[in-house]
Amino acid sequence: MKTMIITGASRGIGAATAVLAAQHGFAVVVNYHKNKIAAEKVVADIIEGGGKAVAIQADISKEPDILRLFAETDRLFGNLHSLVNNAGILEQQMRLEEIDTSRLNRIFSANITGQLICAREAIKRMSLKYGGQGGTIVNVSSIAARTGAPNEYIDYAVSKGAIDTFTIGLAKEVADEGIRVNGVRPAFIYTDIHADGGEPGRVDRIKENIPMKRGGTATEVAEAIIWLASDKSSYSTGIFIDVTGGR
Repeated sequence: MKTMIITGASRGIGAATAVLAAQHGFAVVVNYHKNKIAAEKVVADIIEGGGKAVAIQADISKEPDILRLFAETDRLFGNLHSLVNNAGILEQQMRLEEIDTSRLNRIFSANITGQLICAREAIKRMSLKYGGQGGTIVNVSSIAARTGAPNEYIDYAVSKGAIDTFTIGLAKEVADEGIRVNGVRPAFIYTDIHADGGEPGRVDRIKENIPMKRGGTATEVAEAIIWLASDKSSYSTGIFIDVTGGR
């Protein structure tokens, strides 16, 4: 059985991906930061469906927590086959002139540095160069990397732009080591992250401007992630799937 770590998997896209991954035969590590109850519910749902999963707490903005997450995965499951870099944060909608350095540091630590460190640890385990069996990394970006998210959360958009650049560079760096690195750019998805930005109903407010005239579901994003994480996308690396309703 292949093992997959999904960061930020207690809710939204991460939780949907965890459930779908288990259905596709992965043993799933459901990483969470604070919401232990939600993470354990995801694990319970997977086990009830005949899958294999465990919840592991780790703050992805802190390197010691990341090292512990991967070490615990080694102990419980052995070889790692896939990483989904899904964890990320955004904060209250505001313009750049209102944003302070502490907020920037929080956003970039969680959304950029944490993703790179997670990928680093995955490579050490999966790369043929280090005796691994190969594997996949899927980075969850956002359409904000292309739009810039003006007047809402430009710092979040910057962090996702960095993830896009990271995806392209890393894909080329490890392409001959058995590791494929790809990205998914969702937008207008019904998840709790909009409440974090101060507008829980954001998707409904803007859905008329979406060509498909509706918001997306976390499961629709999860389907793209699982395709990129699976052997079905075996000749694709350094690419992105936009799950945005046509925007």
